Amino acid sequence: DTSLAEVNSFSPSMPISPSSMINQYKFEDGPELRDLFITVDDPESHITAIETFITYRVVTKTSRGEFDSSEYEVRRRYQDFLWLKSKLEEAHPTLIIPPLPEKFIMKGMVERFSDEFIETRRKALHKFLNRIADHPTLTFNEDFKIFLTAQAWELSSHKKQGPGLLSRMGQTVRAVASSVRGAVKNRPGMFTEINDYMETFSQKINLLDKIAHRIYKEERDYFNEMKEYGPIHTLWSASEEDIADSLKGVASCIDRCCKATEKRMAGLSENLLPILHEYVLYSEILMGVLKRRDQIQGELDSKVDALANRKTEKDLFSEEIGKLEDKVERANNALKADWDRWKQNMQSDMRSTFTNVAENNLRFYEECLATWESFLASQTVDLHVEEDSEDRP
Repeated sequence: DTSLAEVNSFSPSMPISPSSMINQYKFEDGPELRDLFITVDDPESHITAIETFITYRVVTKTSRGEFDSSEYEVRRRYQDFLWLKSKLEEAHPTLIIPPLPEKFIMKGMVERFSDEFIETRRKALHKFLNRIADHPTLTFNEDFKIFLTAQAWELSSHKKQGPGLLSRMGQTVRAVASSVRGAVKNRPGMFTEINDYMETFSQKINLLDKIAHRIYKEERDYFNEMKEYGPIHTLWSASEEDIADSLKGVASCIDRCCKATEKRMAGLSENLLPILHEYVLYSEILMGVLKRRDQIQGELDSKVDALANRKTEKDLFSEEIGKLEDKVERANNALKADWDRWKQNMQSDMRSTFTNVAENNLRFYEECLATWESFLASQTVDLHVEEDSEDRP
């Protein structure tokens, strides 16, 4: 059942204006709940002989004791965010890592390096970091701290270091996965239910994403056509002296409705489309997390089978099985907690997003209706005035 039940929200709020974001974060606002505040703003273009790229300012304010300072300001490019995401996945293979915007956001709708593209990406990167900051485990990851605090050269040096223990563990899990085929024998029923839920969710959210993009395209085509109607009525009024005022009034109404449509399109592109596509990416991430949990389970199952078929080295196998059982239990507990948290976030985001879309649609239709009603009322008054003047001797 993918119904959207009412739950509490853990989603980070998005400041409206980049220039005012930092000022909106104050430690006295709920200090018992938050001690880490991050903003992503001030995109800056860099052009070299090899490539062109954008960097973003990342400002961090914190009261945590493990940080050497209470405020940091660094610049990061998209590749740095990719590095952070990969490190989080290596360190926490069964946690749900927030998605990053793809290399090209809303492909075909905006041009790369256009103001709209850059702003869309900035918002997505801001949300990515704040979702990590709000996560009870990811927020204390050492690579996350380095990402927030290290200068460019320090981060570059840290990236060059060889893979650590956690990375090698991740490679081991992937190697085991290649030998695991078919369904996991001892998968708990809860994770089968989650897997079924995500398969249904993935189908529905992908369909919603496609429909939303089609709606936006149709709205844009309608807007482009409507822009031509106003000037046409204005030109028409020049050749029709008797109805010139009425034609100019129609042109003015069309212009107002055109502006309302543009505002409605902005609401779709800024609120609905990014949220839906974020959860399309989330569905892919969650299916990957479930597979990694199954891989750990498969490793345990294979050891148990090997122990049953061997008469020697039972003590060694028993010790390995014990460690794997602990590993599976930790993976299960981590995923269970993250699943509950993610589902609450998703349901809250969906409810908020579709409520906003409905409210924006109401405002749009009310504004257009009021525009035309006002115009028709003025025409009725003029008609009565003309009739009265004709009746007079």
